Amino acid sequence: MDSRRTVVFGGTGFLGRRIVARLLEDASEVRVAARQPHRRDFVHNGEAAGRVMLVSADIRDEASTALAVENCYAAVNAVGLYVERGDATFQTVHVDGAERLAKSAGRAGVSRLVHISGIGADLRSESDYVRARADGENRVRAAFPSATIIRPSVMFGSRDSFFNTLDRITRFAPIIPLFGSGATRLQPVFVDDVAEAVARALQDATTTGKTFELGGPRAYTYRSIIEFVLKQKGRRRLLLPLPFRVWYALARLSSVLPQPPVTRGQVALMERDNMADPTGLTLKDLGIRPRSIEEIVPAYI
Repeated sequence: MDSRRTVVFGGTGFLGRRIVARLLEDASEVRVAARQPHRRDFVHNGEAAGRVMLVSADIRDEASTALAVENCYAAVNAVGLYVERGDATFQTVHVDGAERLAKSAGRAGVSRLVHISGIGADLRSESDYVRARADGENRVRAAFPSATIIRPSVMFGSRDSFFNTLDRITRFAPIIPLFGSGATRLQPVFVDDVAEAVARALQDATTTGKTFELGGPRAYTYRSIIEFVLKQKGRRRLLLPLPFRVWYALARLSSVLPQPPVTRGQVALMERDNMADPTGLTLKDLGIRPRSIEEIVPAYI
C-alpha cells in the first residue's frame, strides 16, 4: 500500500478539485474518482500532473468503488448531490453510496477516511436532503468508526453556485424575493478553507472519529447577504419578503419541471439557521483562520 496515496471521490466537483489541489501540495499522489473524470479539469505544473491519477468510479456502483480505493492510504468522500435526477437520489448517493464507500475502504485496508456532510444534518428534518446527510453520517460511522466527518456551511469561492447565482438573479430581476423575512442566518465558509481542513484532518491522527462543523468568521442573515451582493455590484433592488408557505407552493408547482428553480428541500433548508455549533469542533481547532466573504467574494463577482 502506498502510504502517500489518497483517493478523492467527487474530485472533479467544486470542493473536490480544491481538495485535490491542496493534497498535491503535500507531495501526495492523488487518485481522482469520478463518474466522468477528464484531465482538462486539472491544471497543474508538470510535476503535480504526474501525481494525479484519474479513475472512472460511481459511488453507487460496488465494483468501481472497490477498485478505486485499492492500495490507498486515505479516502475522501466529497460527492455532493443537491437536485435529484433519475436514479441519482439523495438516498442512493448520500446514504447508500456513502455507506458503500466506507465499507469498501474498510475492506481495502484504508487507514483514514474523511466524509463530507453538511451543517444541520438531522434525521428529523423535513428536507429529504438534510435527512439523507444525517443518515449517511450514521452509516459511515457504523462502517468506518474512525472516519472524520466534515460539515461545511454553504461554501463560497470562484465559480461557486451561491454568490454567482445571487449575482445573476440581482442582475436581471427588479424585485428580489426573500425566504420569509430574510432573517435566516448563514455562516458561509470559503471553499479553500474547507479543503485545508480536509488536508489537516488527514495529517492529524487525533481527528479520527470526530466531527467538525465549518463556518466562516461571521454570521449573516439572508437579507444581509443579498444586500452585500447588491452593494458590490452597485445595484438597487426591491427586497420582497415572501412567506415560506408561498415558497412551498411554488416548489410543488415547479416539481414537474425537468430542472425546477426551487425544490421543497431547498425551502426547508432556508427555514433553519445554518450555523456551526459554537460548542463543537471548528476550523479553529484545526489551526485555520476562516476567511470572510468580504475578503474573497469581491474578487470574483
